[in-house]
Amino acid sequence: MLTHDAALEWIARWDRQQEGYLPDREERFTALIDAVEALGRPDPVVIDLGCGPGSLSARLLERLPGATVISVDADPLLLGLGRAAYPGLTFVSADLRTGGWTKLLGLERPADAAVSTTALHWISGPDLKGVFAELATVLRPGGLLLNGDHMDTEDATPALSRLEHAVHERQAARVFGEHRPEDWRTWWEAIAADPDLAELNQERTTAGASHHGSESRLLSHHVEALREAGFTEIGTLWQRGNNRLLCAVRG
Repeated sequence: MLTHDAALEWIARWDRQQEGYLPDREERFTALIDAVEALGRPDPVVIDLGCGPGSLSARLLERLPGATVISVDADPLLLGLGRAAYPGLTFVSADLRTGGWTKLLGLERPADAAVSTTALHWISGPDLKGVFAELATVLRPGGLLLNGDHMDTEDATPALSRLEHAVHERQAARVFGEHRPEDWRTWWEAIAADPDLAELNQERTTAGASHHGSESRLLSHHVEALREAGFTEIGTLWQRGNNRLLCAVRG
């Protein structure tokens, strides 16, 4: 049986392996939450897209305890960890690639912000356009999308793109040296070997939650999809190398 303490331990291990790819992960979290706070509402409604086990959602609620944070993901195991660890959050099981996911959110008013971190790049270009188009229907005018992820610019500025990668790689080398945290695959292998997670692992194998298909790794993919969905001002709020926080304002 998955306990609260065990879930917190697994999520701490998740956070550590994520930091192996993102040595500035906490700094990016802080910048993102600063932007939500700057909206000026003590009680914002925030949708966390591809929330995983709820790392970002939990930090949002800690900073803004009056917020309503709705955390959306399609992976039963990650949702199970989040529900056990963070009872104050609302987790919703939904595949963003499937139309109609916003109907599952239970919104009582339009959302003030949608946030995401290291998740939306897994969605292919055509599906990404659908996600943003549907998201726009539940965001208030002036509401924000805040998306922290690796986004490359090699299609538009190849020399700058190479420099962005170099900056990122050098920062990781400074932070970790030869002692990198465990990687994504090793974390999932450990999860699969835990008998207390057998039921959630079984759900995961039948839920179609694994990543597949082409990725949307280019910044231009995201900007184009956002513009088509009716977002107006689109730009980078925070950046280190190719790790950036993209912000878009709903028109």
